[in-house]
Amino acid sequence: MDNNKHEIENDFYAAEEVDGVRFTWNSIPTTKITSNRLSVPIASLYTPLKDREDLPIIPSEPTVCRQPCGAILNPFAVVDYNTKTWNCPICSAKNTLPAHFFTQFPPQCDPSASTVEYILTRPPAIPPIFLFVVDTCLGEEDFDALKESLMISLSLIPPESLIGFISFGKNINLYEFTNGDVLKSYAFNGAKEYTTETISSILGFISSDLRNPTQGVNQSAFRFLQNTSYAEYQLTLILENLKKDSWLYKSNERPLRATGSALNIATRILESAYPKSSGARIMLFTGGPATYGPGIIVDNQLKQPIRSHHDIESNTNNAIHYKKAKKFYSTLAENCSENGYTVDIFIGAYDQVGLYEMEALSDKTGGLVVLSDSFTTSIFKQSFQRVFNKDNEGFLNLGFNGTLEVKTSKQLKISGLIGHATSLNRKTSNVSDKIIGVGETNSWKLSSITPNSSYGIYFEVENSEPQTAFVTNIGPSALVQYSTHYTHSTGTTRLRVTTVAKPIDINGDLSTYFDQEVSAVLIAREAVSKLEKLDVSDVLLWIDKKLVSLLKAIGEYRVNQPETVRLSNNISLFPQFIYHLRRSQFLQVFNNSPDETSFYKHVFLDGDTTNSLIMIQPTLTSFSQDSEEGEPVLLDSLSLNPEKILLLDTFFHILIYHGSTVAAWRRAGYQDMEEYASFKEFLEEPRHEAADLLIDRFPLPRFIDTEEGGSQARFLYSKLNPSTTHQTIGGNIGSGMGVILTDDVSLQSFMEHVQKLVVQSK
Repeated sequence: MDNNKHEIENDFYAAEEVDGVRFTWNSIPTTKITSNRLSVPIASLYTPLKDREDLPIIPSEPTVCRQPCGAILNPFAVVDYNTKTWNCPICSAKNTLPAHFFTQFPPQCDPSASTVEYILTRPPAIPPIFLFVVDTCLGEEDFDALKESLMISLSLIPPESLIGFISFGKNINLYEFTNGDVLKSYAFNGAKEYTTETISSILGFISSDLRNPTQGVNQSAFRFLQNTSYAEYQLTLILENLKKDSWLYKSNERPLRATGSALNIATRILESAYPKSSGARIMLFTGGPATYGPGIIVDNQLKQPIRSHHDIESNTNNAIHYKKAKKFYSTLAENCSENGYTVDIFIGAYDQVGLYEMEALSDKTGGLVVLSDSFTTSIFKQSFQRVFNKDNEGFLNLGFNGTLEVKTSKQLKISGLIGHATSLNRKTSNVSDKIIGVGETNSWKLSSITPNSSYGIYFEVENSEPQTAFVTNIGPSALVQYSTHYTHSTGTTRLRVTTVAKPIDINGDLSTYFDQEVSAVLIAREAVSKLEKLDVSDVLLWIDKKLVSLLKAIGEYRVNQPETVRLSNNISLFPQFIYHLRRSQFLQVFNNSPDETSFYKHVFLDGDTTNSLIMIQPTLTSFSQDSEEGEPVLLDSLSLNPEKILLLDTFFHILIYHGSTVAAWRRAGYQDMEEYASFKEFLEEPRHEAADLLIDRFPLPRFIDTEEGGSQARFLYSKLNPSTTHQTIGGNIGSGMGVILTDDVSLQSFMEHVQKLVVQSK
């Protein structure tokens, strides 16, 4: 049995590597009642553009099942060359095979081709568009650093891409690219909200006869959105001559910053030039809150503080602009999503800028968010450069203007999606009445997709007997097909199709098919989604009920005997994932600003299984002088040791913590003495490992170097399970043990309480 469990677990990882998909349950119950009893829903985490070197590429149109099904030919289809037909495994309909299949074997029918990518025969799309929207109300050092990063990016953006430039302070300036050394810009009033028609009229985007009939391009837009190769010289000139906002403000005032109006104008320009036909990116760079015009976050008087979580929840005077700003940016986000535009938000500020109000812009369009204290930091500089990372063939590692459609066999219906997407409002027969996340549809708009973009798809089980199901090589099965249309950075239209089959449970024991890692991630996504409508206390109660119900369903125990609870290997870690989720920054906002909460949530709802788990339960590595390399240790106060160094990875932070003895030796300068060369190497080991963690991380995490008693050691202490606190050791803080000053419940106490609830008789 243990070998079988090991094989099943390996299948989880293998399926993710090949298809970018993992299911909470890898076998499907036969009835809705059985499914509900399991507590954790049938759901999958899907990464459409997951990097894979051996991905089958098919340069042709897909073979599609007749309507209303529309599923695409895949390895599970039954192909009959005698009758020249194929049976769809999704709906069981019989279809005629294309004639060319009789001269060559269709690669999409190969058993190993569960995921394939089609290059469709469409006219080349408009090249990627990058529209910079730049805040000029910055300090001198930040302003110069931002301009330098923008100039560096010009060499990273593909030369055929289109680029535009907007700067803003109290007013907004849109720059032209047609006058050589002469800089020309159009000024707009930052207090106004403009319509598409008004922008078209002001800029001379006139009449439909100027549009390219094949691409819907307004030729007059090339004055403002020009090929990078052509615009690079002038844009460099613009950046070199760009000045800070000249509008004066007093020392007790904030600068007048028309962020909302600048984003409004950027959207209207794109709507005028490239309506619903392009995957443009609006890239906002801001260093402070909107204080002027539409979308204002806070008044310009410094005596009024920027709203806190408490202000928003209690609707105090400090949050007087919150609801109106939230509505303004949400409406703007809907416009962007409908057109396939993406909004990226890059923040360089110690204070909040209003990301909490603006979050819909990036959440609904799949935009990137980078939160840093300053544009001078490596967090901003390196993260911004990584936006333009290339694949193995030298093309941008970005997908534009995408859609995701999910089809299921009759055993499953779709409850919804949780991730950075919006509904396309297409409702088919496989859509459930139950709604989780963005529901009531089987199709979603993904304005932007990266190789790491992941989406949680939630299903509802329909009552279905195994004997009526489609039979695959694993027996009676339920099938799910994911179809992702997107524009590749080469301009070609691509279709990535993943088809997976899950066996229908016959024996009634689903426990061995449980994937605890992705289940924790998908429950966490659902919890974060519920926070939009419920209080944190209600969400925590919901999570606890899920955990208790699951352990009741698949755990082993004797009634009213908590000490008898036994969990198999494939569920044993799930309770501690839930414990750390309850304490995470996604559900606990103490010590986090609204902007920080939005940032953490945004990044989490885009992560794959591995990265999401690190965000829920950070990893901890211990280094000692008598070991050549670090070893993973429990995320527990028991892991604190005065003679060791700890490396904490929360995904958002990389922290190196020196025990008290190591810190004292370091302060004494032993690492600079030749006879203590080994101590110097010891100090360097965690730094080398930290550097390895940073290679592919986006956004770049904040690096913290601290020691026992250091002010920033709180970042570590807040994540540790407090097995030893000032209470458990009787206040003997100087005992040499790792002590956490907290009243939080420990994992041990949490589990004792859960076990009591599990074994209670109904």
